[in-house]
Amino acid sequence: MAVTFPLPGEAASARPEPVVRLRGFSRAFGATKVLDSLDLDIAPGEFVALIGRSGSGKTTLLRTLAGLDSHDGGQEVAIPAARAVVFQDSRLLPWKRVWKNVGLGLTGGEVRARAEAALREVGLGHRLDAWPLTLSGGEAQRAALARALVREPKLLLLDEPFAALDALTRLRMHELVLSLWQTHRPAVLIVTHDVDEAIALADRVLVLDRGRIVAEERIEAARGQRTAAVRRLRAVLLGHLGVEAAEGSYADLVAHPRAGWLAAAE
Repeated sequence: MAVTFPLPGEAASARPEPVVRLRGFSRAFGATKVLDSLDLDIAPGEFVALIGRSGSGKTTLLRTLAGLDSHDGGQEVAIPAARAVVFQDSRLLPWKRVWKNVGLGLTGGEVRARAEAALREVGLGHRLDAWPLTLSGGEAQRAALARALVREPKLLLLDEPFAALDALTRLRMHELVLSLWQTHRPAVLIVTHDVDEAIALADRVLVLDRGRIVAEERIEAARGQRTAAVRRLRAVLLGHLGVEAAEGSYADLVAHPRAGWLAAAE
């Protein structure tokens, strides 16, 4: 299934070149095909959410876009050199101060100044010299976001970065990510098991199943004004995932015995 990125009201000739472009991309481990002839475009500045049941290929796709997985050189894979990943685990080095974690790998002058500016942007200006083990879960993920954004990526990949956070911290992180995205405008792909999170954050939600993108939902309503559309869209997306729609939040559905398979990460 070809996935394109038409912008509302925009002629095809005026569309920008995609930041990400995959055509007929396949990935197998032994006899098991994980990604199967997958087509994907992501436009500059677009915010895309990727959902799917465990084993659908989400992590493999993200690793491909991050450049962490090798692939057949004959396949069409176009990804920007300037890219960054934020994982569920912040992956901060415990023996380095927070600002040094953010500046890790940067070259040129003023590394500390750049790291400090990024940390202030995520609300951690008061934790520059803290040790990572003294940070709360939310603070650690803020530091991970700062480390990603200080590199000024054209593509930001988020691999379930808020799954381990409590509900209130998670909502605050959503607000922060949207604010940072609106300021820096990278293309973003977030992998999540949370349908509500996908609806709240993304311009477009993709459903991956058995290595193929089987559904796409574009969200036209402005963020913060999606309440009316949430119930219908949640029902549609959960239907694609094989879960019967029900009242309550996605977390409630995950806790339901019939939807238990959704709770496990890849």
